[in-house]
Amino acid sequence: MNAYVPKMIFFTKGVGNHKEELHSFELALREAGIEKCNLVLVSSILPPGCKVISRERGLRELWPGAITYCVMSRCCSNEPRRLLAASVGCAIPADKTTYGYISEHHSFGQTERQAGEYAEDLAAAMLASTLGIDFNIDESWDEKKEIFKISGKIVSTRNTTQSSIVKKTGYTTVLAAAVFVF
Repeated sequence: MNAYVPKMIFFTKGVGNHKEELHSFELALREAGIEKCNLVLVSSILPPGCKVISRERGLRELWPGAITYCVMSRCCSNEPRRLLAASVGCAIPADKTTYGYISEHHSFGQTERQAGEYAEDLAAAMLASTLGIDFNIDESWDEKKEIFKISGKIVSTRNTTQSSIVKKTGYTTVLAAAVFVF
């Protein structure tokens, strides 16, 4: 296996509030525990055999200043009382030699649950299409779960989602991330 293919991944999230937009983002990164890294945003592939580890273990693996690859969703606003959500969804194939998918989704007006389920569905739909599974994102969750069970090709889906309501003054930033560890 190539040295540049991550062996592990963890999921994290955070929210930040501040009068300055950039500082609110920094505070969200701090709450997520990834503020000390030089983050490089990558697209949506979960490498074959990549092991999901706990946030705590993942954070222990990071070094200050390290180039750190992640899939991140971020949403920010200074409009008081606006509902924000940022979510990362993941679909893991049953066959560990096959790659999975990670999706990012951010929205205004969606609850944490709604945004999380949508991000999960996005990841599952992308994985299903590569595995030749007919997957309709508009079907009910029960119907989709049945397709997963019957196909035997998707072992699990998950999401990490952060939502918040914008404070009366300043900016609020929400973020969710899937962070790769080598």
